[in-house]
Amino acid sequence: MPSSMYRPGPPLGAFVDCFWHYDGDPPPAARERALPSGCLDLIINLDADCLEFFAPDAVTPLGPFPGVVLNGAAAGFVTIGARPRNAVMGVHFKPGGAFPFLGVPAGDLEGMQVPLDALWGPSARELRERLAAVATLGERFAMLERCLRERVRSSHARHPAVVEALRAFEDPWLASVAQVNSLTGLSPRQLIARFREQVGLAPKAYWRVRRFQAALRRLESARDAGGAEIAAEHGYFDQAHWIREFRAFSGMSPRAYLARECARPNHVPLRGKNIQSFTA
Repeated sequence: MPSSMYRPGPPLGAFVDCFWHYDGDPPPAARERALPSGCLDLIINLDADCLEFFAPDAVTPLGPFPGVVLNGAAAGFVTIGARPRNAVMGVHFKPGGAFPFLGVPAGDLEGMQVPLDALWGPSARELRERLAAVATLGERFAMLERCLRERVRSSHARHPAVVEALRAFEDPWLASVAQVNSLTGLSPRQLIARFREQVGLAPKAYWRVRRFQAALRRLESARDAGGAEIAAEHGYFDQAHWIREFRAFSGMSPRAYLARECARPNHVPLRGKNIQSFTA
């Protein structure tokens, strides 16, 4: 697959998981579905100054959107149009990592696709034009890295309680959000406000998304594992609970997801770490 990934060093490495780039044939289907990761993503269409997004029914168009869009953290999948889009790149932020670049609370963008020029002004479209004009992949990654270095707001560093909460939510044995509250020293209301401001989701929604992602990775790596086994490993009440959560986040059952993953061609544009996309 003609795709590449780049991980920036410090200081950006504290905020950005990876830059990704795809340049090849257009996707075989007119729609793709990106599953929630608990993070924000910047998507840049290098072919044309436009991007397509659709409502959850995968039919009703949203927008129109320019070619540089910030995809807010969400507790549901996002349906993305595939054309015109042969060359595309983006930034997959770490949990809470986008906040220093936004200028607004990350929670204000929850579940939304926001033209980057609404946050950055004309420099957003200028960035897309400059990236499209350079000849090599290395130049594109270097240019994008310089841009983010210049825009990072040191005064908007993550709150220590948010850092502690993010660490706690990665614990597979975590039993409740109340446990996280006790670790941070904040009241439930204070944690919700701080966490949503910097991460983009409320703590409980974020925890559900991260648990879904962990269960999804288990499903993909051990396709013969039973639903009851996966549910027990990831803290769901039972198999029925896991299936309900899987449907809520992906729009289909685990079995249907695996069937479509096995049948689809090896062509996955718009794919950063923790972003599973498939034809809709």
